[in-house]
Amino acid sequence: MTGPEARRERKGFTDRELDIMSVLWREGSGTVAEVRDAMGDDAGYTTVLKMLQILEEKGAVKHEREGRAYRYFPLVESSRAGGRALTRIVNKIFHGSAELLLATLVEDREFTDEEIERMRSVLDRAERGRSDE
Repeated sequence: MTGPEARRERKGFTDRELDIMSVLWREGSGTVAEVRDAMGDDAGYTTVLKMLQILEEKGAVKHEREGRAYRYFPLVESSRAGGRALTRIVNKIFHGSAELLLATLVEDREFTDEEIERMRSVLDRAERGRSDE
């Protein structure tokens, strides 16, 4: 893999970049002003603009002219970025144990029957995949 795709794979997101990407994933796109408003904190316009430019250099977003502004679009899927982030969390916080992560996620929380069934289905697929080895 070469070019922008390789750059996206090598570079993770900072916390602030992840905040901006979260807005773009949720909304599908956004101008600097729209992203700033959606973030709901005290980030300045120029800060958000600079972060979007950095994200574009990383190959994570692209822009198109829209009137006098630019509209930014995500190029990286949230599930892909989430997977990399979770891998880092499992390795750094839970010492490589997905079981400890899962226990932390589900303990002391209320779930609907449908949510529990979907989670069981995921675990069943993981078990089937392991038994195919």
